[in-house]
Amino acid sequence: MDTMDKDIERVLFSEEDIRQIVQRMGAQISEDYAGEDKDLVLIAVLRGAVVFMGDLMRAIDVPLAIDFMAVSSYGDKAKSSGIVRIIKDLDVDIKDRDVLIVEDILDSGLTLKYLMKNLSARHPASIEVATFLWKDIEGKQAAINPKYVGTHCPDAFVVGYGLDFAEKYRNLPYVGVLKPEVYS
Repeated sequence: MDTMDKDIERVLFSEEDIRQIVQRMGAQISEDYAGEDKDLVLIAVLRGAVVFMGDLMRAIDVPLAIDFMAVSSYGDKAKSSGIVRIIKDLDVDIKDRDVLIVEDILDSGLTLKYLMKNLSARHPASIEVATFLWKDIEGKQAAINPKYVGTHCPDAFVVGYGLDFAEKYRNLPYVGVLKPEVYS
């Protein structure tokens, strides 16, 4: 047994599940952004979304550019602090371009809401969100409604496929639920 696998309570999405989800999302995005009048820029929110971004951009068959932002709202904690800081800003100008923010997981949506407001002030032609996972939190409505959703996941501490706990588990090829004793 792999040393990281022993910390996983159960696998939610296998490598094959992930591949199918990303292919479906890529096809829909390709259809929506086809046309000469589109100038698509994918913006990954580092670090978690980098794995998803790599797969998603290969599943999209229209011209696109990529860039990265790093924001912090968690610090070293398991729950969001609610305070958003931009650690790394964009290198490209997004004015009059079609921006698609690529995110690994949506829970409260507060960080993405802040990011969308920040990027909207830069006057893109459009701005949308593609999230791989949307966490279903009972009694809570996310602050944003993403246009593209890979799949929903339970309100559990999930890792793998770019998602981490204390910078570990990102390289797992699947998404799994982390055992509570690991993070509590």
